[in-house]
Amino acid sequence: MTKISVEHVTKEYRLGALRGLKQTVLNTAARFAGKHVDERPLFKALDDVSFSIEQGEVIGIIGHNGAGKSTLLKMLAGISKPTRGSVKVVGRIAPLIEVGAGFVPDFTGRENVYLNGSILGLSRKEIDGKFDEIVDFAEIADFIDTPVKRYSSGMQVKLAFAVATSIEAEILIVDEVLAVGDLAFQRKCFDRMETLIKKEGRTFLLVSHNIRQVERMCSRVLLMDHGRIRMDGSPNSVCNAFYEQSDRQIVAQKKTASKLHSTGEVELLNLRCVGPDGQPTVDVAYGEPVRIVARIKAHKPLVSPLFVLGIHTTDFVYLTTTTSSETYRAVTLPPGIHELSLGIEHFPLLPGVYSLRLSIDVETPIKNILYGENLHHFTVTSQGLQRTGSHCEGFFQMEGCNWQLLPAG
Repeated sequence: MTKISVEHVTKEYRLGALRGLKQTVLNTAARFAGKHVDERPLFKALDDVSFSIEQGEVIGIIGHNGAGKSTLLKMLAGISKPTRGSVKVVGRIAPLIEVGAGFVPDFTGRENVYLNGSILGLSRKEIDGKFDEIVDFAEIADFIDTPVKRYSSGMQVKLAFAVATSIEAEILIVDEVLAVGDLAFQRKCFDRMETLIKKEGRTFLLVSHNIRQVERMCSRVLLMDHGRIRMDGSPNSVCNAFYEQSDRQIVAQKKTASKLHSTGEVELLNLRCVGPDGQPTVDVAYGEPVRIVARIKAHKPLVSPLFVLGIHTTDFVYLTTTTSSETYRAVTLPPGIHELSLGIEHFPLLPGVYSLRLSIDVETPIKNILYGENLHHFTVTSQGLQRTGSHCEGFFQMEGCNWQLLPAG
């Protein structure tokens, strides 16, 4: 049974500030007189969007900020109306779209539970029966009679999610709001959603930037870009396409993202990856050899320099670090230009975009004379591996693994 049908939906907004009443009246009069009125341009938040969702489907909606995801959800929830096209929803829908949406700030948590429950179609008797469960799940029993305006954003999300998932709604819409809560509560929310999905067959729409979570929970994913649905398919294929799109955007922004501090005693001229052919590259093949070369200029003798090279993700998760003392130790590096090369026989990181960080320390006295992050972006590629799928979760693959079936003791 089709629960949601979206046909050729377009949503337009006029850019810029609202005009005053006087100007609006003058413009209206000018249009009636057949005169040209200089209007601000229209922005298409959604552009001819069409799709349908069957009962029990778990749909993920992903895309960059401003792609139209939240606008689409507001159409489905009935909060906003399309400029053109039609949206049909069959069954009770419970939206969880914005922090604090539907709450009256001056009402207490208790009063807002009853208000929201009524809005979602529950009788007072039904809310009475679910009230203790809602408060217990939201973990705010001590604050239930406190005005919601005194709640933190995380507390508001907890209460809103508890109310939305407690009613017998056929369709639940969850936007990025769960990212506001603490990690333990996020885990609790996802566990409840999985229960509703697997045991009760609810229809779910989930918007999230947590692509791993979308891939794990959803049966189908829509990729949105500039108000259009660019891809509609399996979680693996769509999420992998989104990763590739994000990788290209990250690489395009790399020139403005680096951060480097130096005392002036040494200057970093260049940091690059060099492929097996000896040529600089921004594409590193998974499992293949690569060299990382730092070209520096010492403005004075560097006494017992220590070079530290690290690799981090684009959101600054440090993945690995190696120091030159492991295989190389210079007593004193004279002034001038030098190149230091780090060879890696089998590059271990899985496909994705990563960046290099570099630190240089000297002795007598011990101090740091150069430190930088995001200094050189590179992309790990592979012919046989994609960014999605259980075999590619994480950042590297364990080597030398040996599975055995042991007799039960």
